[in-house]
Amino acid sequence: MVDVSAKPESLREAVARGRVAMRAETLALIRDNKAGKGDVLAAARLAGIMAAKRTAELIPLCHPLPLAAVAVELELGEAAVDITARVRTTGRTGVEMEALTAVSVAALTVYDMVKAVDRGMRIEAVRVVRKTGGKSGDFTQD
Repeated sequence: MVDVSAKPESLREAVARGRVAMRAETLALIRDNKAGKGDVLAAARLAGIMAAKRTAELIPLCHPLPLAAVAVELELGEAAVDITARVRTTGRTGVEMEALTAVSVAALTVYDMVKAVDRGMRIEAVRVVRKTGGKSGDFTQD
């Protein structure tokens, strides 16, 4: 692991986004809460939050961080479920990996819950769109 002990603690936040593209019929199934496995959006939201908290167990050499806040939002788009994760901590290293993990696992959960009706779904565009705090400063893209 990288030695971050000399870095000062600061408030750090990262926002990541991604999407699960699918057929309109699959999106309607999710919207109407008729998936055989249950409430897809609620399960994916919870899975994303849980994953953010366990990032250091999943990504080799990733620092375990005390997370102050994790929020995962899922919105039904025109042909996809759009996912946004916001993660915040006060620490010596950033939370980009936690935000990316939250989005990725939420997307995988959406896929898992409706794969029986749409094997052609695609997990797309998982990326960091904003990062604040730390020595490298702020970063924004979309």
